[in-house]
Amino acid sequence: MSTAARRKTSFEVDFAKVESAKQILGTRTLTDTVDAALDEVIKLQQRQRLVELLFTAGRLELDNPDVMAGAWL
Repeated sequence: MSTAARRKTSFEVDFAKVESAKQILGTRTLTDTVDAALDEVIKLQQRQRLVELLFTAGRLELDNPDVMAGAWL
Protein backbone atom coordinates (compact mmCIF):
# COMPACT_ATOMS: atom_id res chain seq x y z
CA MET A 1 0.00 0.00 0.00
CA SER A 2 1.27 3.49 -0.81
CA THR A 3 2.53 5.47 2.16
CA ALA A 4 1.33 8.69 0.48
CA ALA A 5 -2.25 7.64 1.24
CA ARG A 6 -1.44 7.06 4.90
CA ARG A 7 -1.47 9.61 7.67
CA LYS A 8 -1.49 9.60 11.42
CA THR A 9 -4.72 10.31 13.20
CA SER A 10 -6.16 10.12 16.67
CA PHE A 11 -9.49 8.59 17.64
CA GLU A 12 -11.13 6.68 20.47
CA VAL A 13 -11.31 2.93 20.03
CA ASP A 14 -12.86 0.05 21.94
CA PHE A 15 -9.83 -2.12 22.70
CA ALA A 16 -11.98 -5.15 23.52
CA LYS A 17 -13.17 -5.02 19.92
CA VAL A 18 -9.60 -4.52 18.73
CA GLU A 19 -8.45 -7.63 20.58
CA SER A 20 -11.33 -9.67 19.13
CA ALA A 21 -10.57 -8.35 15.65
CA LYS A 22 -6.86 -9.15 16.08
CA GLN A 23 -7.72 -12.76 16.81
CA ILE A 24 -10.12 -13.01 13.90
CA LEU A 25 -7.86 -11.24 11.41
CA GLY A 26 -4.56 -12.64 12.66
CA THR A 27 -3.06 -9.20 13.11
CA ARG A 28 -0.69 -7.94 15.79
CA THR A 29 -0.83 -4.16 15.83
CA LEU A 30 -3.66 -1.66 16.01
CA THR A 31 -2.69 -0.23 12.62
CA ASP A 32 -2.59 -3.66 10.98
CA THR A 33 -5.92 -4.53 12.56
CA VAL A 34 -7.64 -1.36 11.38
CA ASP A 35 -6.18 -1.80 7.87
CA ALA A 36 -7.29 -5.44 7.72
CA ALA A 37 -10.75 -4.60 9.03
CA LEU A 38 -11.18 -1.87 6.41
CA ASP A 39 -9.99 -4.30 3.72
CA GLU A 40 -12.62 -6.79 4.89
CA VAL A 41 -15.40 -4.17 4.71
CA ILE A 42 -14.37 -3.30 1.15
CA LYS A 43 -14.23 -6.99 0.17
CA LEU A 44 -17.64 -7.54 1.77
CA GLN A 45 -19.16 -4.84 -0.41
CA GLN A 46 -17.52 -6.37 -3.50
CA ARG A 47 -18.93 -9.80 -2.61
CA GLN A 48 -22.37 -8.29 -2.04
CA ARG A 49 -22.25 -6.64 -5.47
CA LEU A 50 -21.20 -9.92 -7.07
CA VAL A 51 -24.05 -11.81 -5.41
CA GLU A 52 -26.46 -9.11 -6.56
CA LEU A 53 -25.09 -9.42 -10.09
CA LEU A 54 -25.37 -13.21 -10.04
CA PHE A 55 -28.98 -13.06 -8.86
CA THR A 56 -30.14 -10.35 -11.27
CA ALA A 57 -32.06 -12.23 -13.94
CA GLY A 58 -30.59 -11.89 -17.41
CA ARG A 59 -27.63 -9.83 -16.24
CA LEU A 60 -24.96 -12.40 -17.13
CA GLU A 61 -26.84 -14.11 -19.96
CA LEU A 62 -25.95 -17.53 -18.53
CA ASP A 63 -28.95 -19.01 -20.33
CA ASN A 64 -27.76 -17.69 -23.70
CA PRO A 65 -26.20 -20.59 -25.68
CA ASP A 66 -24.05 -18.20 -27.74
CA VAL A 67 -22.58 -16.65 -24.63
CA MET A 68 -22.03 -19.98 -22.91
CA ALA A 69 -20.70 -21.86 -25.95
CA GLY A 70 -17.06 -21.33 -25.03
CA ALA A 71 -17.47 -21.19 -21.28
CA TRP A 72 -16.42 -24.77 -20.54
CA LEU A 73 -13.53 -25.29 -22.94
